[in-house]
Amino acid sequence: MRQPLHDAWHAVRLGVRACPGPLAGDAAVSLLGAAVPVATVWLLKRALDELSGGGGTSGALTVSIAGLVGAGLLAATLPSLGTFLQHQVGRAVGRRAQSDLYRATARLGGLARLEDPQFHDRLRMAQSAGRSGPGQVVGGVLGIAQLTATLGGLVGVLAAISPAIAAVTLLGLGPALLAEVRLSREQAAMMWSISPHERREFFYAELQTSIPAAKEVRLLGLSELFRRRMLDELAAADGQRRRLDARTLRVQLLLGLLSAAVLGATLAWAARAAVRGGLSVGDVSALVAGIAALQTALAALVGRVSVVHHALLLYRHFRAVLDAEPDLPRPPDPRPVPPLRHGIELRDVWFRYSPDQDWVLRGVSLVIPHGRAVGLVGLNGAGKSTIVKLLCRFYDPTRGAILWDGTDLRELSLEGLRARIGALFQDYMTYELTAAENIALGDTTAFGDTDRIESAAARAGIDPVLRALPRGYDTMLSRMFVDDFDSDGVLLSGGQWQRLALARTYLRDRRDLLILDEPSAGLDAEAEHAIHHGLHTHRTGATSLLISHRLGALREADTIVVLSGGEITERGTHASLLETAGEYARLFRLQADGYRPESEPVA
Repeated sequence: MRQPLHDAWHAVRLGVRACPGPLAGDAAVSLLGAAVPVATVWLLKRALDELSGGGGTSGALTVSIAGLVGAGLLAATLPSLGTFLQHQVGRAVGRRAQSDLYRATARLGGLARLEDPQFHDRLRMAQSAGRSGPGQVVGGVLGIAQLTATLGGLVGVLAAISPAIAAVTLLGLGPALLAEVRLSREQAAMMWSISPHERREFFYAELQTSIPAAKEVRLLGLSELFRRRMLDELAAADGQRRRLDARTLRVQLLLGLLSAAVLGATLAWAARAAVRGGLSVGDVSALVAGIAALQTALAALVGRVSVVHHALLLYRHFRAVLDAEPDLPRPPDPRPVPPLRHGIELRDVWFRYSPDQDWVLRGVSLVIPHGRAVGLVGLNGAGKSTIVKLLCRFYDPTRGAILWDGTDLRELSLEGLRARIGALFQDYMTYELTAAENIALGDTTAFGDTDRIESAAARAGIDPVLRALPRGYDTMLSRMFVDDFDSDGVLLSGGQWQRLALARTYLRDRRDLLILDEPSAGLDAEAEHAIHHGLHTHRTGATSLLISHRLGALREADTIVVLSGGEITERGTHASLLETAGEYARLFRLQADGYRPESEPVA
């Protein structure tokens, strides 16, 4: 019980921070609204007693009637005002919750949590809960307070007439509340259990409309296969929902019968008491009106408790993300990251993504000297991308250390470290933004700086293409956000996107470490030559790590390192490695054979 109360208090404090004024107004309207049904029942009893007692012209009757009019006016106006304030509170709390959620995910720092399927399910539920859940909890807490106050007042009125009736009328409250809370727990558990089905359903649905997948899906006729798999996942999730719906229906039917039995017995007793003269006309009217109002309030309270309890169970996922410890430990007093002067060293680095997986890196020791270029070669799965992730500190080594001028990366400011790194990843992003924004994301201080953006584009060889777009650099590189299929939305080719991503890297110049992971993959020979010529000029004098399956692109690196099975098996210059006649020489000659005429003998 303590956890839901703690979560509710957390949500209320979130509401106070998000919108203190509207929340206070909503609370005041709720408390005033709680008094209206109670006052109506009591004033009705007073008025009818005055009339039946012959005091139809007394001041008390006038006061009672005036009170009834006032209560009716409040009953007519307060709901609209309350709805208005609730919407204001819900939107403000939702915005604050979303802001807090994504600040929390940014604080994680690394990739371990985001690449964990279970955490990803929790994050998806937190995203769903964050949009409306906190607002539902805040509004629900106020609603429960209002209904509880109304119930207390109505029970007081009924108890003043007959304590026994008040007690009997409340008999249906306990079972109803317990049943709804249990159903809420079952619903939250069901939503968690169907998360994998929903994730796969979304995956198969996305494949059928995804632009990157469209060519293969249509050519290979995969749409029907993915549609069937999507429906299978949906059916599995719907089966669990259907079972819970059936249980909910049975419980609510039983609760309805219990409520009707209590109401019928109470009214029968009141009628007999009135016939015998034990109750006045006002008492009977108050009992009828009070019991009806009490049953309505009870039903509303049960429903509200169910909604709030369900929202709180989902809100727990939201809080779990907010409270998640960073997947990268931060030193209490991180050291500033100085400009690189000597180099970066990987010292006996071992790494695996989880304790139940194989080692990806096994005792790697490597120095990337300041101002030098190191090329990284290896087959798929050799560990090249993992080294990139470790250098950017998306992960920390399982064993060993990575040193920046002799200082362990774990002792340095994470933000300061990444500010000194420029990278072009193999799986670069294609943002559905304007061309200028896509480039400016490389250094957000360049937003609005046309000269810097166009200079970077020119160095990447994409400037003529962008200038020729319908709105030049301001053209949206997407059809997703263009209204009515406006022709101004443009889709670039793969090679054009790669040059644009390279421009984003050029914009992030003057960084201490430049990482280039397959910068020319997918380009034609002429474009590849131009890219590598530009990159060679760009990284002159810079500390660089180059990764490419096209070994000819690495021949000018100062040192070439060969990875195999997570270990360094060879290192040296291009010429020395060819002389060694090891794995590098084998791979290089294998690629060179593809360009050698058939009549030319193999060396």
